[in-house]
Amino acid sequence: MNWDASYDVVVVGSGAAGLTAGLTAKLQGMKSLVIEKTDYYGGASALSGGALWIPNNHVIKGAGVPDTHEQARLYLDSTIGDRVPAALKEAYITRGPEMLKFLYNHTNHMRFQYATGYSDYYPEKPGGFAQGRSIEPLLFDVKKMGTLVDTMRRSTMSTKGFTMNSYEFHKVNMIRRTTVGKTTALKLGVRLVKSKVTGSQPVALGEAMIARLRMSLAEANGELWLSTAFKDFIVENNRVVGLLVEREGQELYIEAKRGVVLSSGGFSHNQAYREKYLPSPTDTKWTSTPDGQTGDIIEPGLRIGATLDLMDKVWGAPSVIDPNGQPFFLVADRGVPNMMVVNNAGKRYLNEAAPYHEFVDNMLAHHKETNEAVPSWILIDATAKSRYIFTGLFPGQAFPKSWFDHGIVKSAQTIEELAQQMDVPTENLLETVTRFNDFARNGHDDDFRRGDSAYDNYYGDPTLKNPNLAELSKAPYYALRIYPGDIGTKGGLVVDEQARVVKADGTPIEGLYASGNCSASIMGETYPGPGATLGPGMTLSYIATSHMAKASKEQQAALVEV
Repeated sequence: MNWDASYDVVVVGSGAAGLTAGLTAKLQGMKSLVIEKTDYYGGASALSGGALWIPNNHVIKGAGVPDTHEQARLYLDSTIGDRVPAALKEAYITRGPEMLKFLYNHTNHMRFQYATGYSDYYPEKPGGFAQGRSIEPLLFDVKKMGTLVDTMRRSTMSTKGFTMNSYEFHKVNMIRRTTVGKTTALKLGVRLVKSKVTGSQPVALGEAMIARLRMSLAEANGELWLSTAFKDFIVENNRVVGLLVEREGQELYIEAKRGVVLSSGGFSHNQAYREKYLPSPTDTKWTSTPDGQTGDIIEPGLRIGATLDLMDKVWGAPSVIDPNGQPFFLVADRGVPNMMVVNNAGKRYLNEAAPYHEFVDNMLAHHKETNEAVPSWILIDATAKSRYIFTGLFPGQAFPKSWFDHGIVKSAQTIEELAQQMDVPTENLLETVTRFNDFARNGHDDDFRRGDSAYDNYYGDPTLKNPNLAELSKAPYYALRIYPGDIGTKGGLVVDEQARVVKADGTPIEGLYASGNCSASIMGETYPGPGATLGPGMTLSYIATSHMAKASKEQQAALVEV
């Protein structure tokens, strides 16, 4: 084979998992290359909250969180169950903290803080923590990056110029309700003024994660090629030895002496795959992932013997679609009081404040049973509009006129009139609102137990008896269509505890590893906590490169002995 370029490790995808693979390979003495299909690096990770859910790590232990390896195992067993092999779960809770410590010890930028109080998604289950286990990257000044920032994928979420981490957003969401909400808003204002005066460019969340990884990769002299698309595997003697790629219209053969790590996204933007694998209805318009996630590795992977799992699952993200066709992911919006979700028959069918992944699973299951849930409607009243941030709008800020012009928002002075605009049975909606308001007055949701979980409460109003319940009783009333969006697909190539892609019989495909959403999630069919996408991706990347580095050292030692 005449190679156009040669590396020890070649990584497909430039999100958090991909950059971690390229970085940890370099830090362990291997020559690495990260390739990115699009013109911008960062993938869906750059658009994410940037959190990592990695139990028992040094950051949360330093913050006083009483986590242990045993507690973590108990929680994964109680949430994931046996849907994922025990060896894979054990590898995650063992190697995840190791990965974070490795990055801390070997880079200047991989620094995190505890996301105080951001609950595990199922804190009531055995091993669950109501105070949470998640960490997030410290804010980062991208001005330090020079020209590297020019090709970083940037978040499209409008924050009106304010830079805030998840903890600060959680507090400022209650700006009209709590003292800490007001003081947090003041802190953000001071930060904004300071950045204007000093010329700094602070970023948070997923952007901070990607910026820190990219700077670390650059300082380690790791390479990143943009506009370079994976085409196929090069296999010799039943081992993946390289890749065929297309870079700026030219096909290139790249050698991977130690191995290939697949860290790319799933197939959210491939309508044909969505219709083949995902529950119906499904639409690429509902995904919040960036363009390029079209499942390019699926067919080539199958051709060389890989097996697939979890192809019918997504990382669910209930979303409102704005006039530009962009999904707005409803996270905190579903925790506020004076809000409810109904199907097209005007009836509630789930706990609105449930973890977003579970919300979408319930939505699709209900639609399969009734054909009445996609899309559903999210309703709020004037009280909620005046008190809380909703669809990115500050308390009291009017919905844009274009949202009304495009029929995205319906508004009425009475529930009867709103039902007519929504085209749902008036009697049903009146009955549903009356029943919900009764629950709100009593402080307990007897139908779906909204507010019973510490996770529900996280985005609720702490000044209320039940942070998640208050009456819909003040006009005008608003209704918006809500869709079963996603922040990525969960299915893909199956891996073992060494992150090696495996065949149906469990034997590994030599030279091939996977860590991104192109692999079957090691979280199975659930979502244990905030950051349970990025955490596994980065951990599996570290496991993969560590396995390659160890094999390389053993090979060198054997040669010395000979």
